[in-house]
Amino acid sequence: MDPAARALAPLVTFVEEGGFGARGIHVRVGSDTARFDAVPDARVDVQSVAKGVCVIAAGIASDAGLFDIDRPVAEYLPGMRLGSGASEVTTRHLLNMTSGVDLPWSPTLMTDWPDLAAEFLSRPTEGRAFQYSNASTYTAMRALGAVVGDVGAFVQARLFDPIGIPSVEWERCPNGHIVAGGGLPLSLTELARLGLLIRNAGESLVSPGWIRALHEPWFVREESADPYRRYALAGWGGPGDAWRLHGAYGQMLIFSGDAVVAITADDHFGADQMAERVVGVLAGA
Repeated sequence: MDPAARALAPLVTFVEEGGFGARGIHVRVGSDTARFDAVPDARVDVQSVAKGVCVIAAGIASDAGLFDIDRPVAEYLPGMRLGSGASEVTTRHLLNMTSGVDLPWSPTLMTDWPDLAAEFLSRPTEGRAFQYSNASTYTAMRALGAVVGDVGAFVQARLFDPIGIPSVEWERCPNGHIVAGGGLPLSLTELARLGLLIRNAGESLVSPGWIRALHEPWFVREESADPYRRYALAGWGGPGDAWRLHGAYGQMLIFSGDAVVAITADDHFGADQMAERVVGVLAGA
């Protein structure tokens, strides 16, 4: 049995015994792959895994000399009323959730205000305080859109088409912009393709430094415990020495050495335990 199949087998057992509500699991170890489908492989919202795609999009634009994530966001979005300190907030701050702007998630986040980015930037910042917020990623992609045009179209042409992911319909806000921090429908097969690109350090589509930035350096949240203590540009640290892109309801890409595991699921509260299982079995694969 090859390493991918050896790693997959106990994960399938865990799912079938009711330990986790997976839709599907794709394991890649080196050049070997194995997969399990509990249901037909259809596109699902990969939730906050989309934040990693947003970072890669910003990286592609940066490589092309179009965008600077360390430039104040307000310079890309002129004319907006700025809260105290907001003029110093950069796209990097937005992507690693350290803008210090307080605007938490709500089910109606995209429709609570006429323009979510304008609302976000109108609020004061408390410095480099961490707050995980879809509004932060949304505002970052509004800044990117100021130079690349429609971000969804940019991602399709510059990232998804080259890796074989056709015609993605990213969810959009009432003003027509991608919601960015979620709302991205991908199948397990497509999620695994994205995982391979990341494991291979961006291949020729984005500089390796942008892939490293997904998981280093970490912003360490001293007040929090694992598995949500370390965050970089969209990536969470752990379990152990692994790292992951982690979306609600168990959508995950988990990276450990030359292995990457893609998971689609309908199990929000079992995801952390599943990630622990994945890293444990990869250690013995």
